[in-house]
Amino acid sequence: MIAQDYFPIEPWRIRETHLDLDLLGQTESLFALSNGHIGLRGNLDEGEPHGLPGTYLNSFYEVRPLPHAEAGYGYPQAGQTVVDVTNGKIIRLMVDDEPLDVRYGTLLDHERTLDMRAGTLTRRIHWRSPAGKQIKVQSTRLVSLAYRSVAAIEYIVEAVDEFTRVTVQSELVANEDQPPTSDDPRVAAILENPLEAVERENTGTAAVLVHRTRSSELMMAAAMDHEVEVPGRVQVNTMTIPDVAATTVVCGLRPGQKLRIVKYLAYGWSSERSRPALRDQTIAALTGARYSGWQGLLESQRSYLDEFWDGADVEVDGDPDCQQAVRFALFHLLQASARAERRAIPSKGLTGTGYDGHTFWDSESFILPVLVYTAPYAVADALRWRASTLELARGRAAELGLSGAAFPWRTIRGQECSGYWPAGTAAWHINADIAAAFEQYRVVTGDDTVEAECGLEVLVETARLWRSLGHHDRHGVWHLSGVTGPDEYTAIVRDNVFTNLMAAHNLRTAAAACARHPDASHELGVTTEEMAAWRDAADAAHIPYDEELGVHPQCEGFTSAAEWDFDGRNTYPLLLNEPYVRLYPAQVVKQADLLLAMQWRSHAFTAEQKARNVDYYERRTVRDSSLSACTQAVMCAEVGHLELAHDYTYETAFVDLRDLHDNTRDGLHLAALAGTWLALVSGFGGLRDDTGVLSLDPALPEGISRLRFRLRWRGFRLTVEAGHSAVTYTLRDGPEQRLTINHAGEELELSTDSPTTLPVRRRVALLPPPQQPPGRAPNHRHQVAR
Repeated sequence: MIAQDYFPIEPWRIRETHLDLDLLGQTESLFALSNGHIGLRGNLDEGEPHGLPGTYLNSFYEVRPLPHAEAGYGYPQAGQTVVDVTNGKIIRLMVDDEPLDVRYGTLLDHERTLDMRAGTLTRRIHWRSPAGKQIKVQSTRLVSLAYRSVAAIEYIVEAVDEFTRVTVQSELVANEDQPPTSDDPRVAAILENPLEAVERENTGTAAVLVHRTRSSELMMAAAMDHEVEVPGRVQVNTMTIPDVAATTVVCGLRPGQKLRIVKYLAYGWSSERSRPALRDQTIAALTGARYSGWQGLLESQRSYLDEFWDGADVEVDGDPDCQQAVRFALFHLLQASARAERRAIPSKGLTGTGYDGHTFWDSESFILPVLVYTAPYAVADALRWRASTLELARGRAAELGLSGAAFPWRTIRGQECSGYWPAGTAAWHINADIAAAFEQYRVVTGDDTVEAECGLEVLVETARLWRSLGHHDRHGVWHLSGVTGPDEYTAIVRDNVFTNLMAAHNLRTAAAACARHPDASHELGVTTEEMAAWRDAADAAHIPYDEELGVHPQCEGFTSAAEWDFDGRNTYPLLLNEPYVRLYPAQVVKQADLLLAMQWRSHAFTAEQKARNVDYYERRTVRDSSLSACTQAVMCAEVGHLELAHDYTYETAFVDLRDLHDNTRDGLHLAALAGTWLALVSGFGGLRDDTGVLSLDPALPEGISRLRFRLRWRGFRLTVEAGHSAVTYTLRDGPEQRLTINHAGEELELSTDSPTTLPVRRRVALLPPPQQPPGRAPNHRHQVAR
């Protein structure tokens, strides 16, 4: 874990006041910069030492073999892995003839700051070389949110105590050495030097390298150019070899004199464009960056973020730790999606190689529900990407003997990359999650164009999948068998409640969309009989309920399964310490499953059912997934366990800032970061939209004195400010002067003329706060807070 006091608690910054080499991998992820197209890990400027070098382009991958212990029909044979592309971050510094390396000499001062308002990573160094020469370095790095293909670095060297000859070597480096990611030698061979040099060229201060992957045959280009300012004489030259380009700057500095270099970077990739076209595109982006200049890039970055924060900020009074964490979460969610532009949003964003750079159901179920209220344009692009993979999903369904489209459990390009059937292919709910994301976008934004453009076809084909997967029994009840819900410790089951409710929602949504677009649905071959069959299946979907216990089994028979021996078998995470043959038949839950059903299909449960279900599943959920705490926070808050919900909020908020799962070095947990917003806004703000209406019902724990958040809803901008006794709704602007929402179960009309203040509804818990399995109580606030 990262110590609780490692980063000072500041509302808009993550600041590292000293360098701990043992935490390099974690801080490289935390300090990563991205715009959804380019991702730069927060490596030191010199390139070494490092935890994991990393420069990524969204959806730029290599194909690799997918090993199976035993092959089976329908098992994917190839996987996809994100590639560490040409690194443009490297700026090496020689002080006289000694390289700046933090492991040598004396590091007198070292500070790095991620500024979430400016969108920059700054670094300050005061270093004394082994020979006694002192220099100061300040670098500022950005990945432009305004210009998709552009990144830039300002690098300033100052001599401190005596005349110093300074040599700066600014580089582009392809095929960096990587730590091993797999024990399979075939995989290692594929990922060792994955880029094949295609072209290189250079001028006095600029260079371009073009590379291609060997198997996926994707082509990428990286370009750099420099501005150099220094008093007195300076020598600059640039060279290239197949995998390296280097611009070298040599000058002499008297005490107090500074060398300033601005390094402009541009990246592009394509699977279709020619080498000259890709090269010229990248050079054009680089020329545009130089035209904007360093100050212009800074100003456009700040302007972009000012607009974002104006519509997305969350203020948490009384809880400065959570305040810092939620802004960190929103900043990285924006970075992962802002300029993805019809590419996937990976579960780690572009911050590391965890999960091979794949996207999962996390995107539609956790990330997009936050962005739809804060950056809806990014959601539209993410949905268009999913729709662009529809033909591959149709092919996958046909391969499995099913109708419609079967979207992949994990992928980069759109092909299924999961080699484990029970937790991959059998998790059919991914198809309904995608359909729900299309519908949520339409409901929240009021924008029908995405549905008309590509969403209708996705809704139709996913509905057809459910009809071919499910069946009616002799009593007319509709069932889904052989499925795995969000809880991967209970696999290949019958009638998982989450899956059945989401499938029913998918079927109804598809029928309603076809009714809105009759001509387009007719072209897709949809008949009134097919639409009626969808509605009939949805209405007849079996939702198991245990009358004796008064709870919903998360799947048929779950509440009759063997209880897990939590006293004797409690080495977590269980999946690394227990065989699945023990986990699958037992009442032990990896991550919130039934609780997630209650969050996303809230209207399908009564208040009493929610309270009893929370009580039952809290005692059986071990949270071996980072996705679980936020859902438990939301539902504990709804049923009145506000302090327990606050503890869960901290767990999801600090999963990376404190490295609670010991894997932050592999990249950030974007869904858990999204969970920070969900815990605060859906949990303590009571936000729901599953009935097509914006519903809010705030209630705060003792540790938060005021919660203020901003939402976008159908062209309106709404600010909600909640205290312990009252809530104020301010309709800032919108397409009309009035908006009707739901407050605490009652209809409420808001006006742009003046704010509306109402008392909050006190949440009364029907049951005492539940216990968790031994050793699995949430990380309490006093354990992670200052």
